Amino acid sequence: MHKKTEMVNHLIESLPYIMKFRGKVFVFKYGGSIIESQENKEAFVADISLLIHLGMRVIIVHGGGKHISRRLEEQGIETVFHEGYRVTEKAAMDEVEMILSGHINNDLTLLFNNYGSKAVGLSGKDAGLIRARKKIIDSDQELGHVGDVEAINGDFLKMLLDNHILPIIAPIGFDEAGNTYNINADDVASTIAKEMGAEKLILLSDINGIYRDIHRPESFISRLNLAQARALIETSAISGGMIPKLKSVIASIESGVGSVHIINGKITHSVLLEVFTDEGIGTMIEE
Repeated sequence: MHKKTEMVNHLIESLPYIMKFRGKVFVFKYGGSIIESQENKEAFVADISLLIHLGMRVIIVHGGGKHISRRLEEQGIETVFHEGYRVTEKAAMDEVEMILSGHINNDLTLLFNNYGSKAVGLSGKDAGLIRARKKIIDSDQELGHVGDVEAINGDFLKMLLDNHILPIIAPIGFDEAGNTYNINADDVASTIAKEMGAEKLILLSDINGIYRDIHRPESFISRLNLAQARALIETSAISGGMIPKLKSVIASIESGVGSVHIINGKITHSVLLEVFTDEGIGTMIEE
């Protein structure tokens, strides 16, 4: 009886959030090693399917860094990162596109459809979804086929959402010259969230959120405002892949996204715990 009462209390706690978020756009970035776990993947699919049935309009952008690194190693292609971005020459770009669009995207789309959601897998090349330009960080480091998002076909995404179709997007972009670009999935999700006026941008990875010192669990940060987020970058309190992640977060909030959440997708039903409970489980960033 106690467990049943506890379940009812959780449902009551979630009711205000269900009412508030019905009809709102939620953009999810799905990445990290959680993609490699079938158990975590199925829990994520169940969570998202529930959000959709409760009336939320969901868009998913997925990464695949660990799959890509493994594939490049098999092909004898060295993996090099610069300020959190993967240097991607032409040979590597072909492999990146194959893994993201051909393997991960197809697998995730099939899982959602088998779970009862109407899902469509997309590359940024489909319907001109992600127009890109070559990314330049500094003149001393050539990144190859790494891109920045130049434009999103928001009308196409709105059409899919209006027809209750779940877009699942591989972060591959293109330019007018026919070049293909590998784009950081956080950047794509952030730009889509801005374009679609999203209520929430939720970044799932294999970390709990943001720490002031990754080696000290007690330094975990559950909430941040923009000024605090900028300070973490300026004071070098964070490093590696967290730098482009937090920069994308800041750009999203500045452009009107309601809030951004960084959560650990390895925690079963982490999406529901973050969205429908008062405390949440990750780091929430808002203005």
